[in-house]
Amino acid sequence: MSDDTLLTMENVNVHFHTRRGVVKAVRDLSLHIKKGETLALVGESGCGKSVTAHTINQLIPMPPGVIESGSVIFRDRDLLKLPEKEIRKLRGTQISMIFQEPMTSLNPVFKIGEQLADVFLTHQKMTKKEAHAKAVELLDLVKIPSPEKRAHDYPHQLSGGMRQRVMIAMALASPEPGLMIADEPTTALDVTIQAQILDLLTDLKDKVDMSILLITHDMGVVAETADRVVVMYAGRKVEEGTVYQIFDNPSHPYTLGLLNSLPSNEKYADHSRLEAIPGNVPDLLTLGDGCPFANRCSWADEACEKSFPGITELDEGHSIWCHKSEEVKNRSVR
Repeated sequence: MSDDTLLTMENVNVHFHTRRGVVKAVRDLSLHIKKGETLALVGESGCGKSVTAHTINQLIPMPPGVIESGSVIFRDRDLLKLPEKEIRKLRGTQISMIFQEPMTSLNPVFKIGEQLADVFLTHQKMTKKEAHAKAVELLDLVKIPSPEKRAHDYPHQLSGGMRQRVMIAMALASPEPGLMIADEPTTALDVTIQAQILDLLTDLKDKVDMSILLITHDMGVVAETADRVVVMYAGRKVEEGTVYQIFDNPSHPYTLGLLNSLPSNEKYADHSRLEAIPGNVPDLLTLGDGCPFANRCSWADEACEKSFPGITELDEGHSIWCHKSEEVKNRSVR
């Protein structure tokens, strides 16, 4: 991997041992994130996106979760081999995370400024006065009006968009920003606020020179924000490429299905119905060795049900995992 690579995951497998059996939440996942880029991890709920993020940050509950195998190399260190004490040092300083729901991520009984200042007091040698000043500075950086006043507010006194900005500020409270993991950062926000949050993340990425792992199921968010895209389905990576390759030449049946389900001006003009991917998501408890999308794929045959396909490289940086790549790769989005 080149010198500009910040993080590399290789053949990561994460299982959850339940009373009903073993759930293989992430299977043989490999990906990399370059310095200064935004990588979008895309897929429907339950495909393993958040589990992947929590694996990086070592937040998988054990038990029932077990990281069975693989490596997560961040700045030349394998995070899966580090002791808990070292991981805790990385969490607030070099790897930060924005969770899905800011209201449940912020402590309701502490003021915003106190919660931000606590990050500085925990990870850096500062006085309380200095930490408070840095907290106000960060609130100003994420474009919260009257930051000095807002620092004395409680979470319930802020709107959803403002709370999400506070979470972004908390993620930026780092002496050496490296990777920000944004897990559905625009969930439950209206369209206007979504756009503001996405613009803010893009601006901050360039301003503080960090990388972003963006987790989402919203292809519109991906088109607006990402540099590269990894498409996941039922714990597997099924397509990877630049944002232009994925949108201009989607080549896995699942990616085609995702994009065909989006509204468009053409469909509106023709009064066409939105397409839906037929069938249901497979039960992760009973998944075999075949392609997990086989039961919903119109191109699938016996080979798809028996084994997961190897990689097919369509172009530089654009790959799919599909037995029917020749039949599928030149199909356009309808």
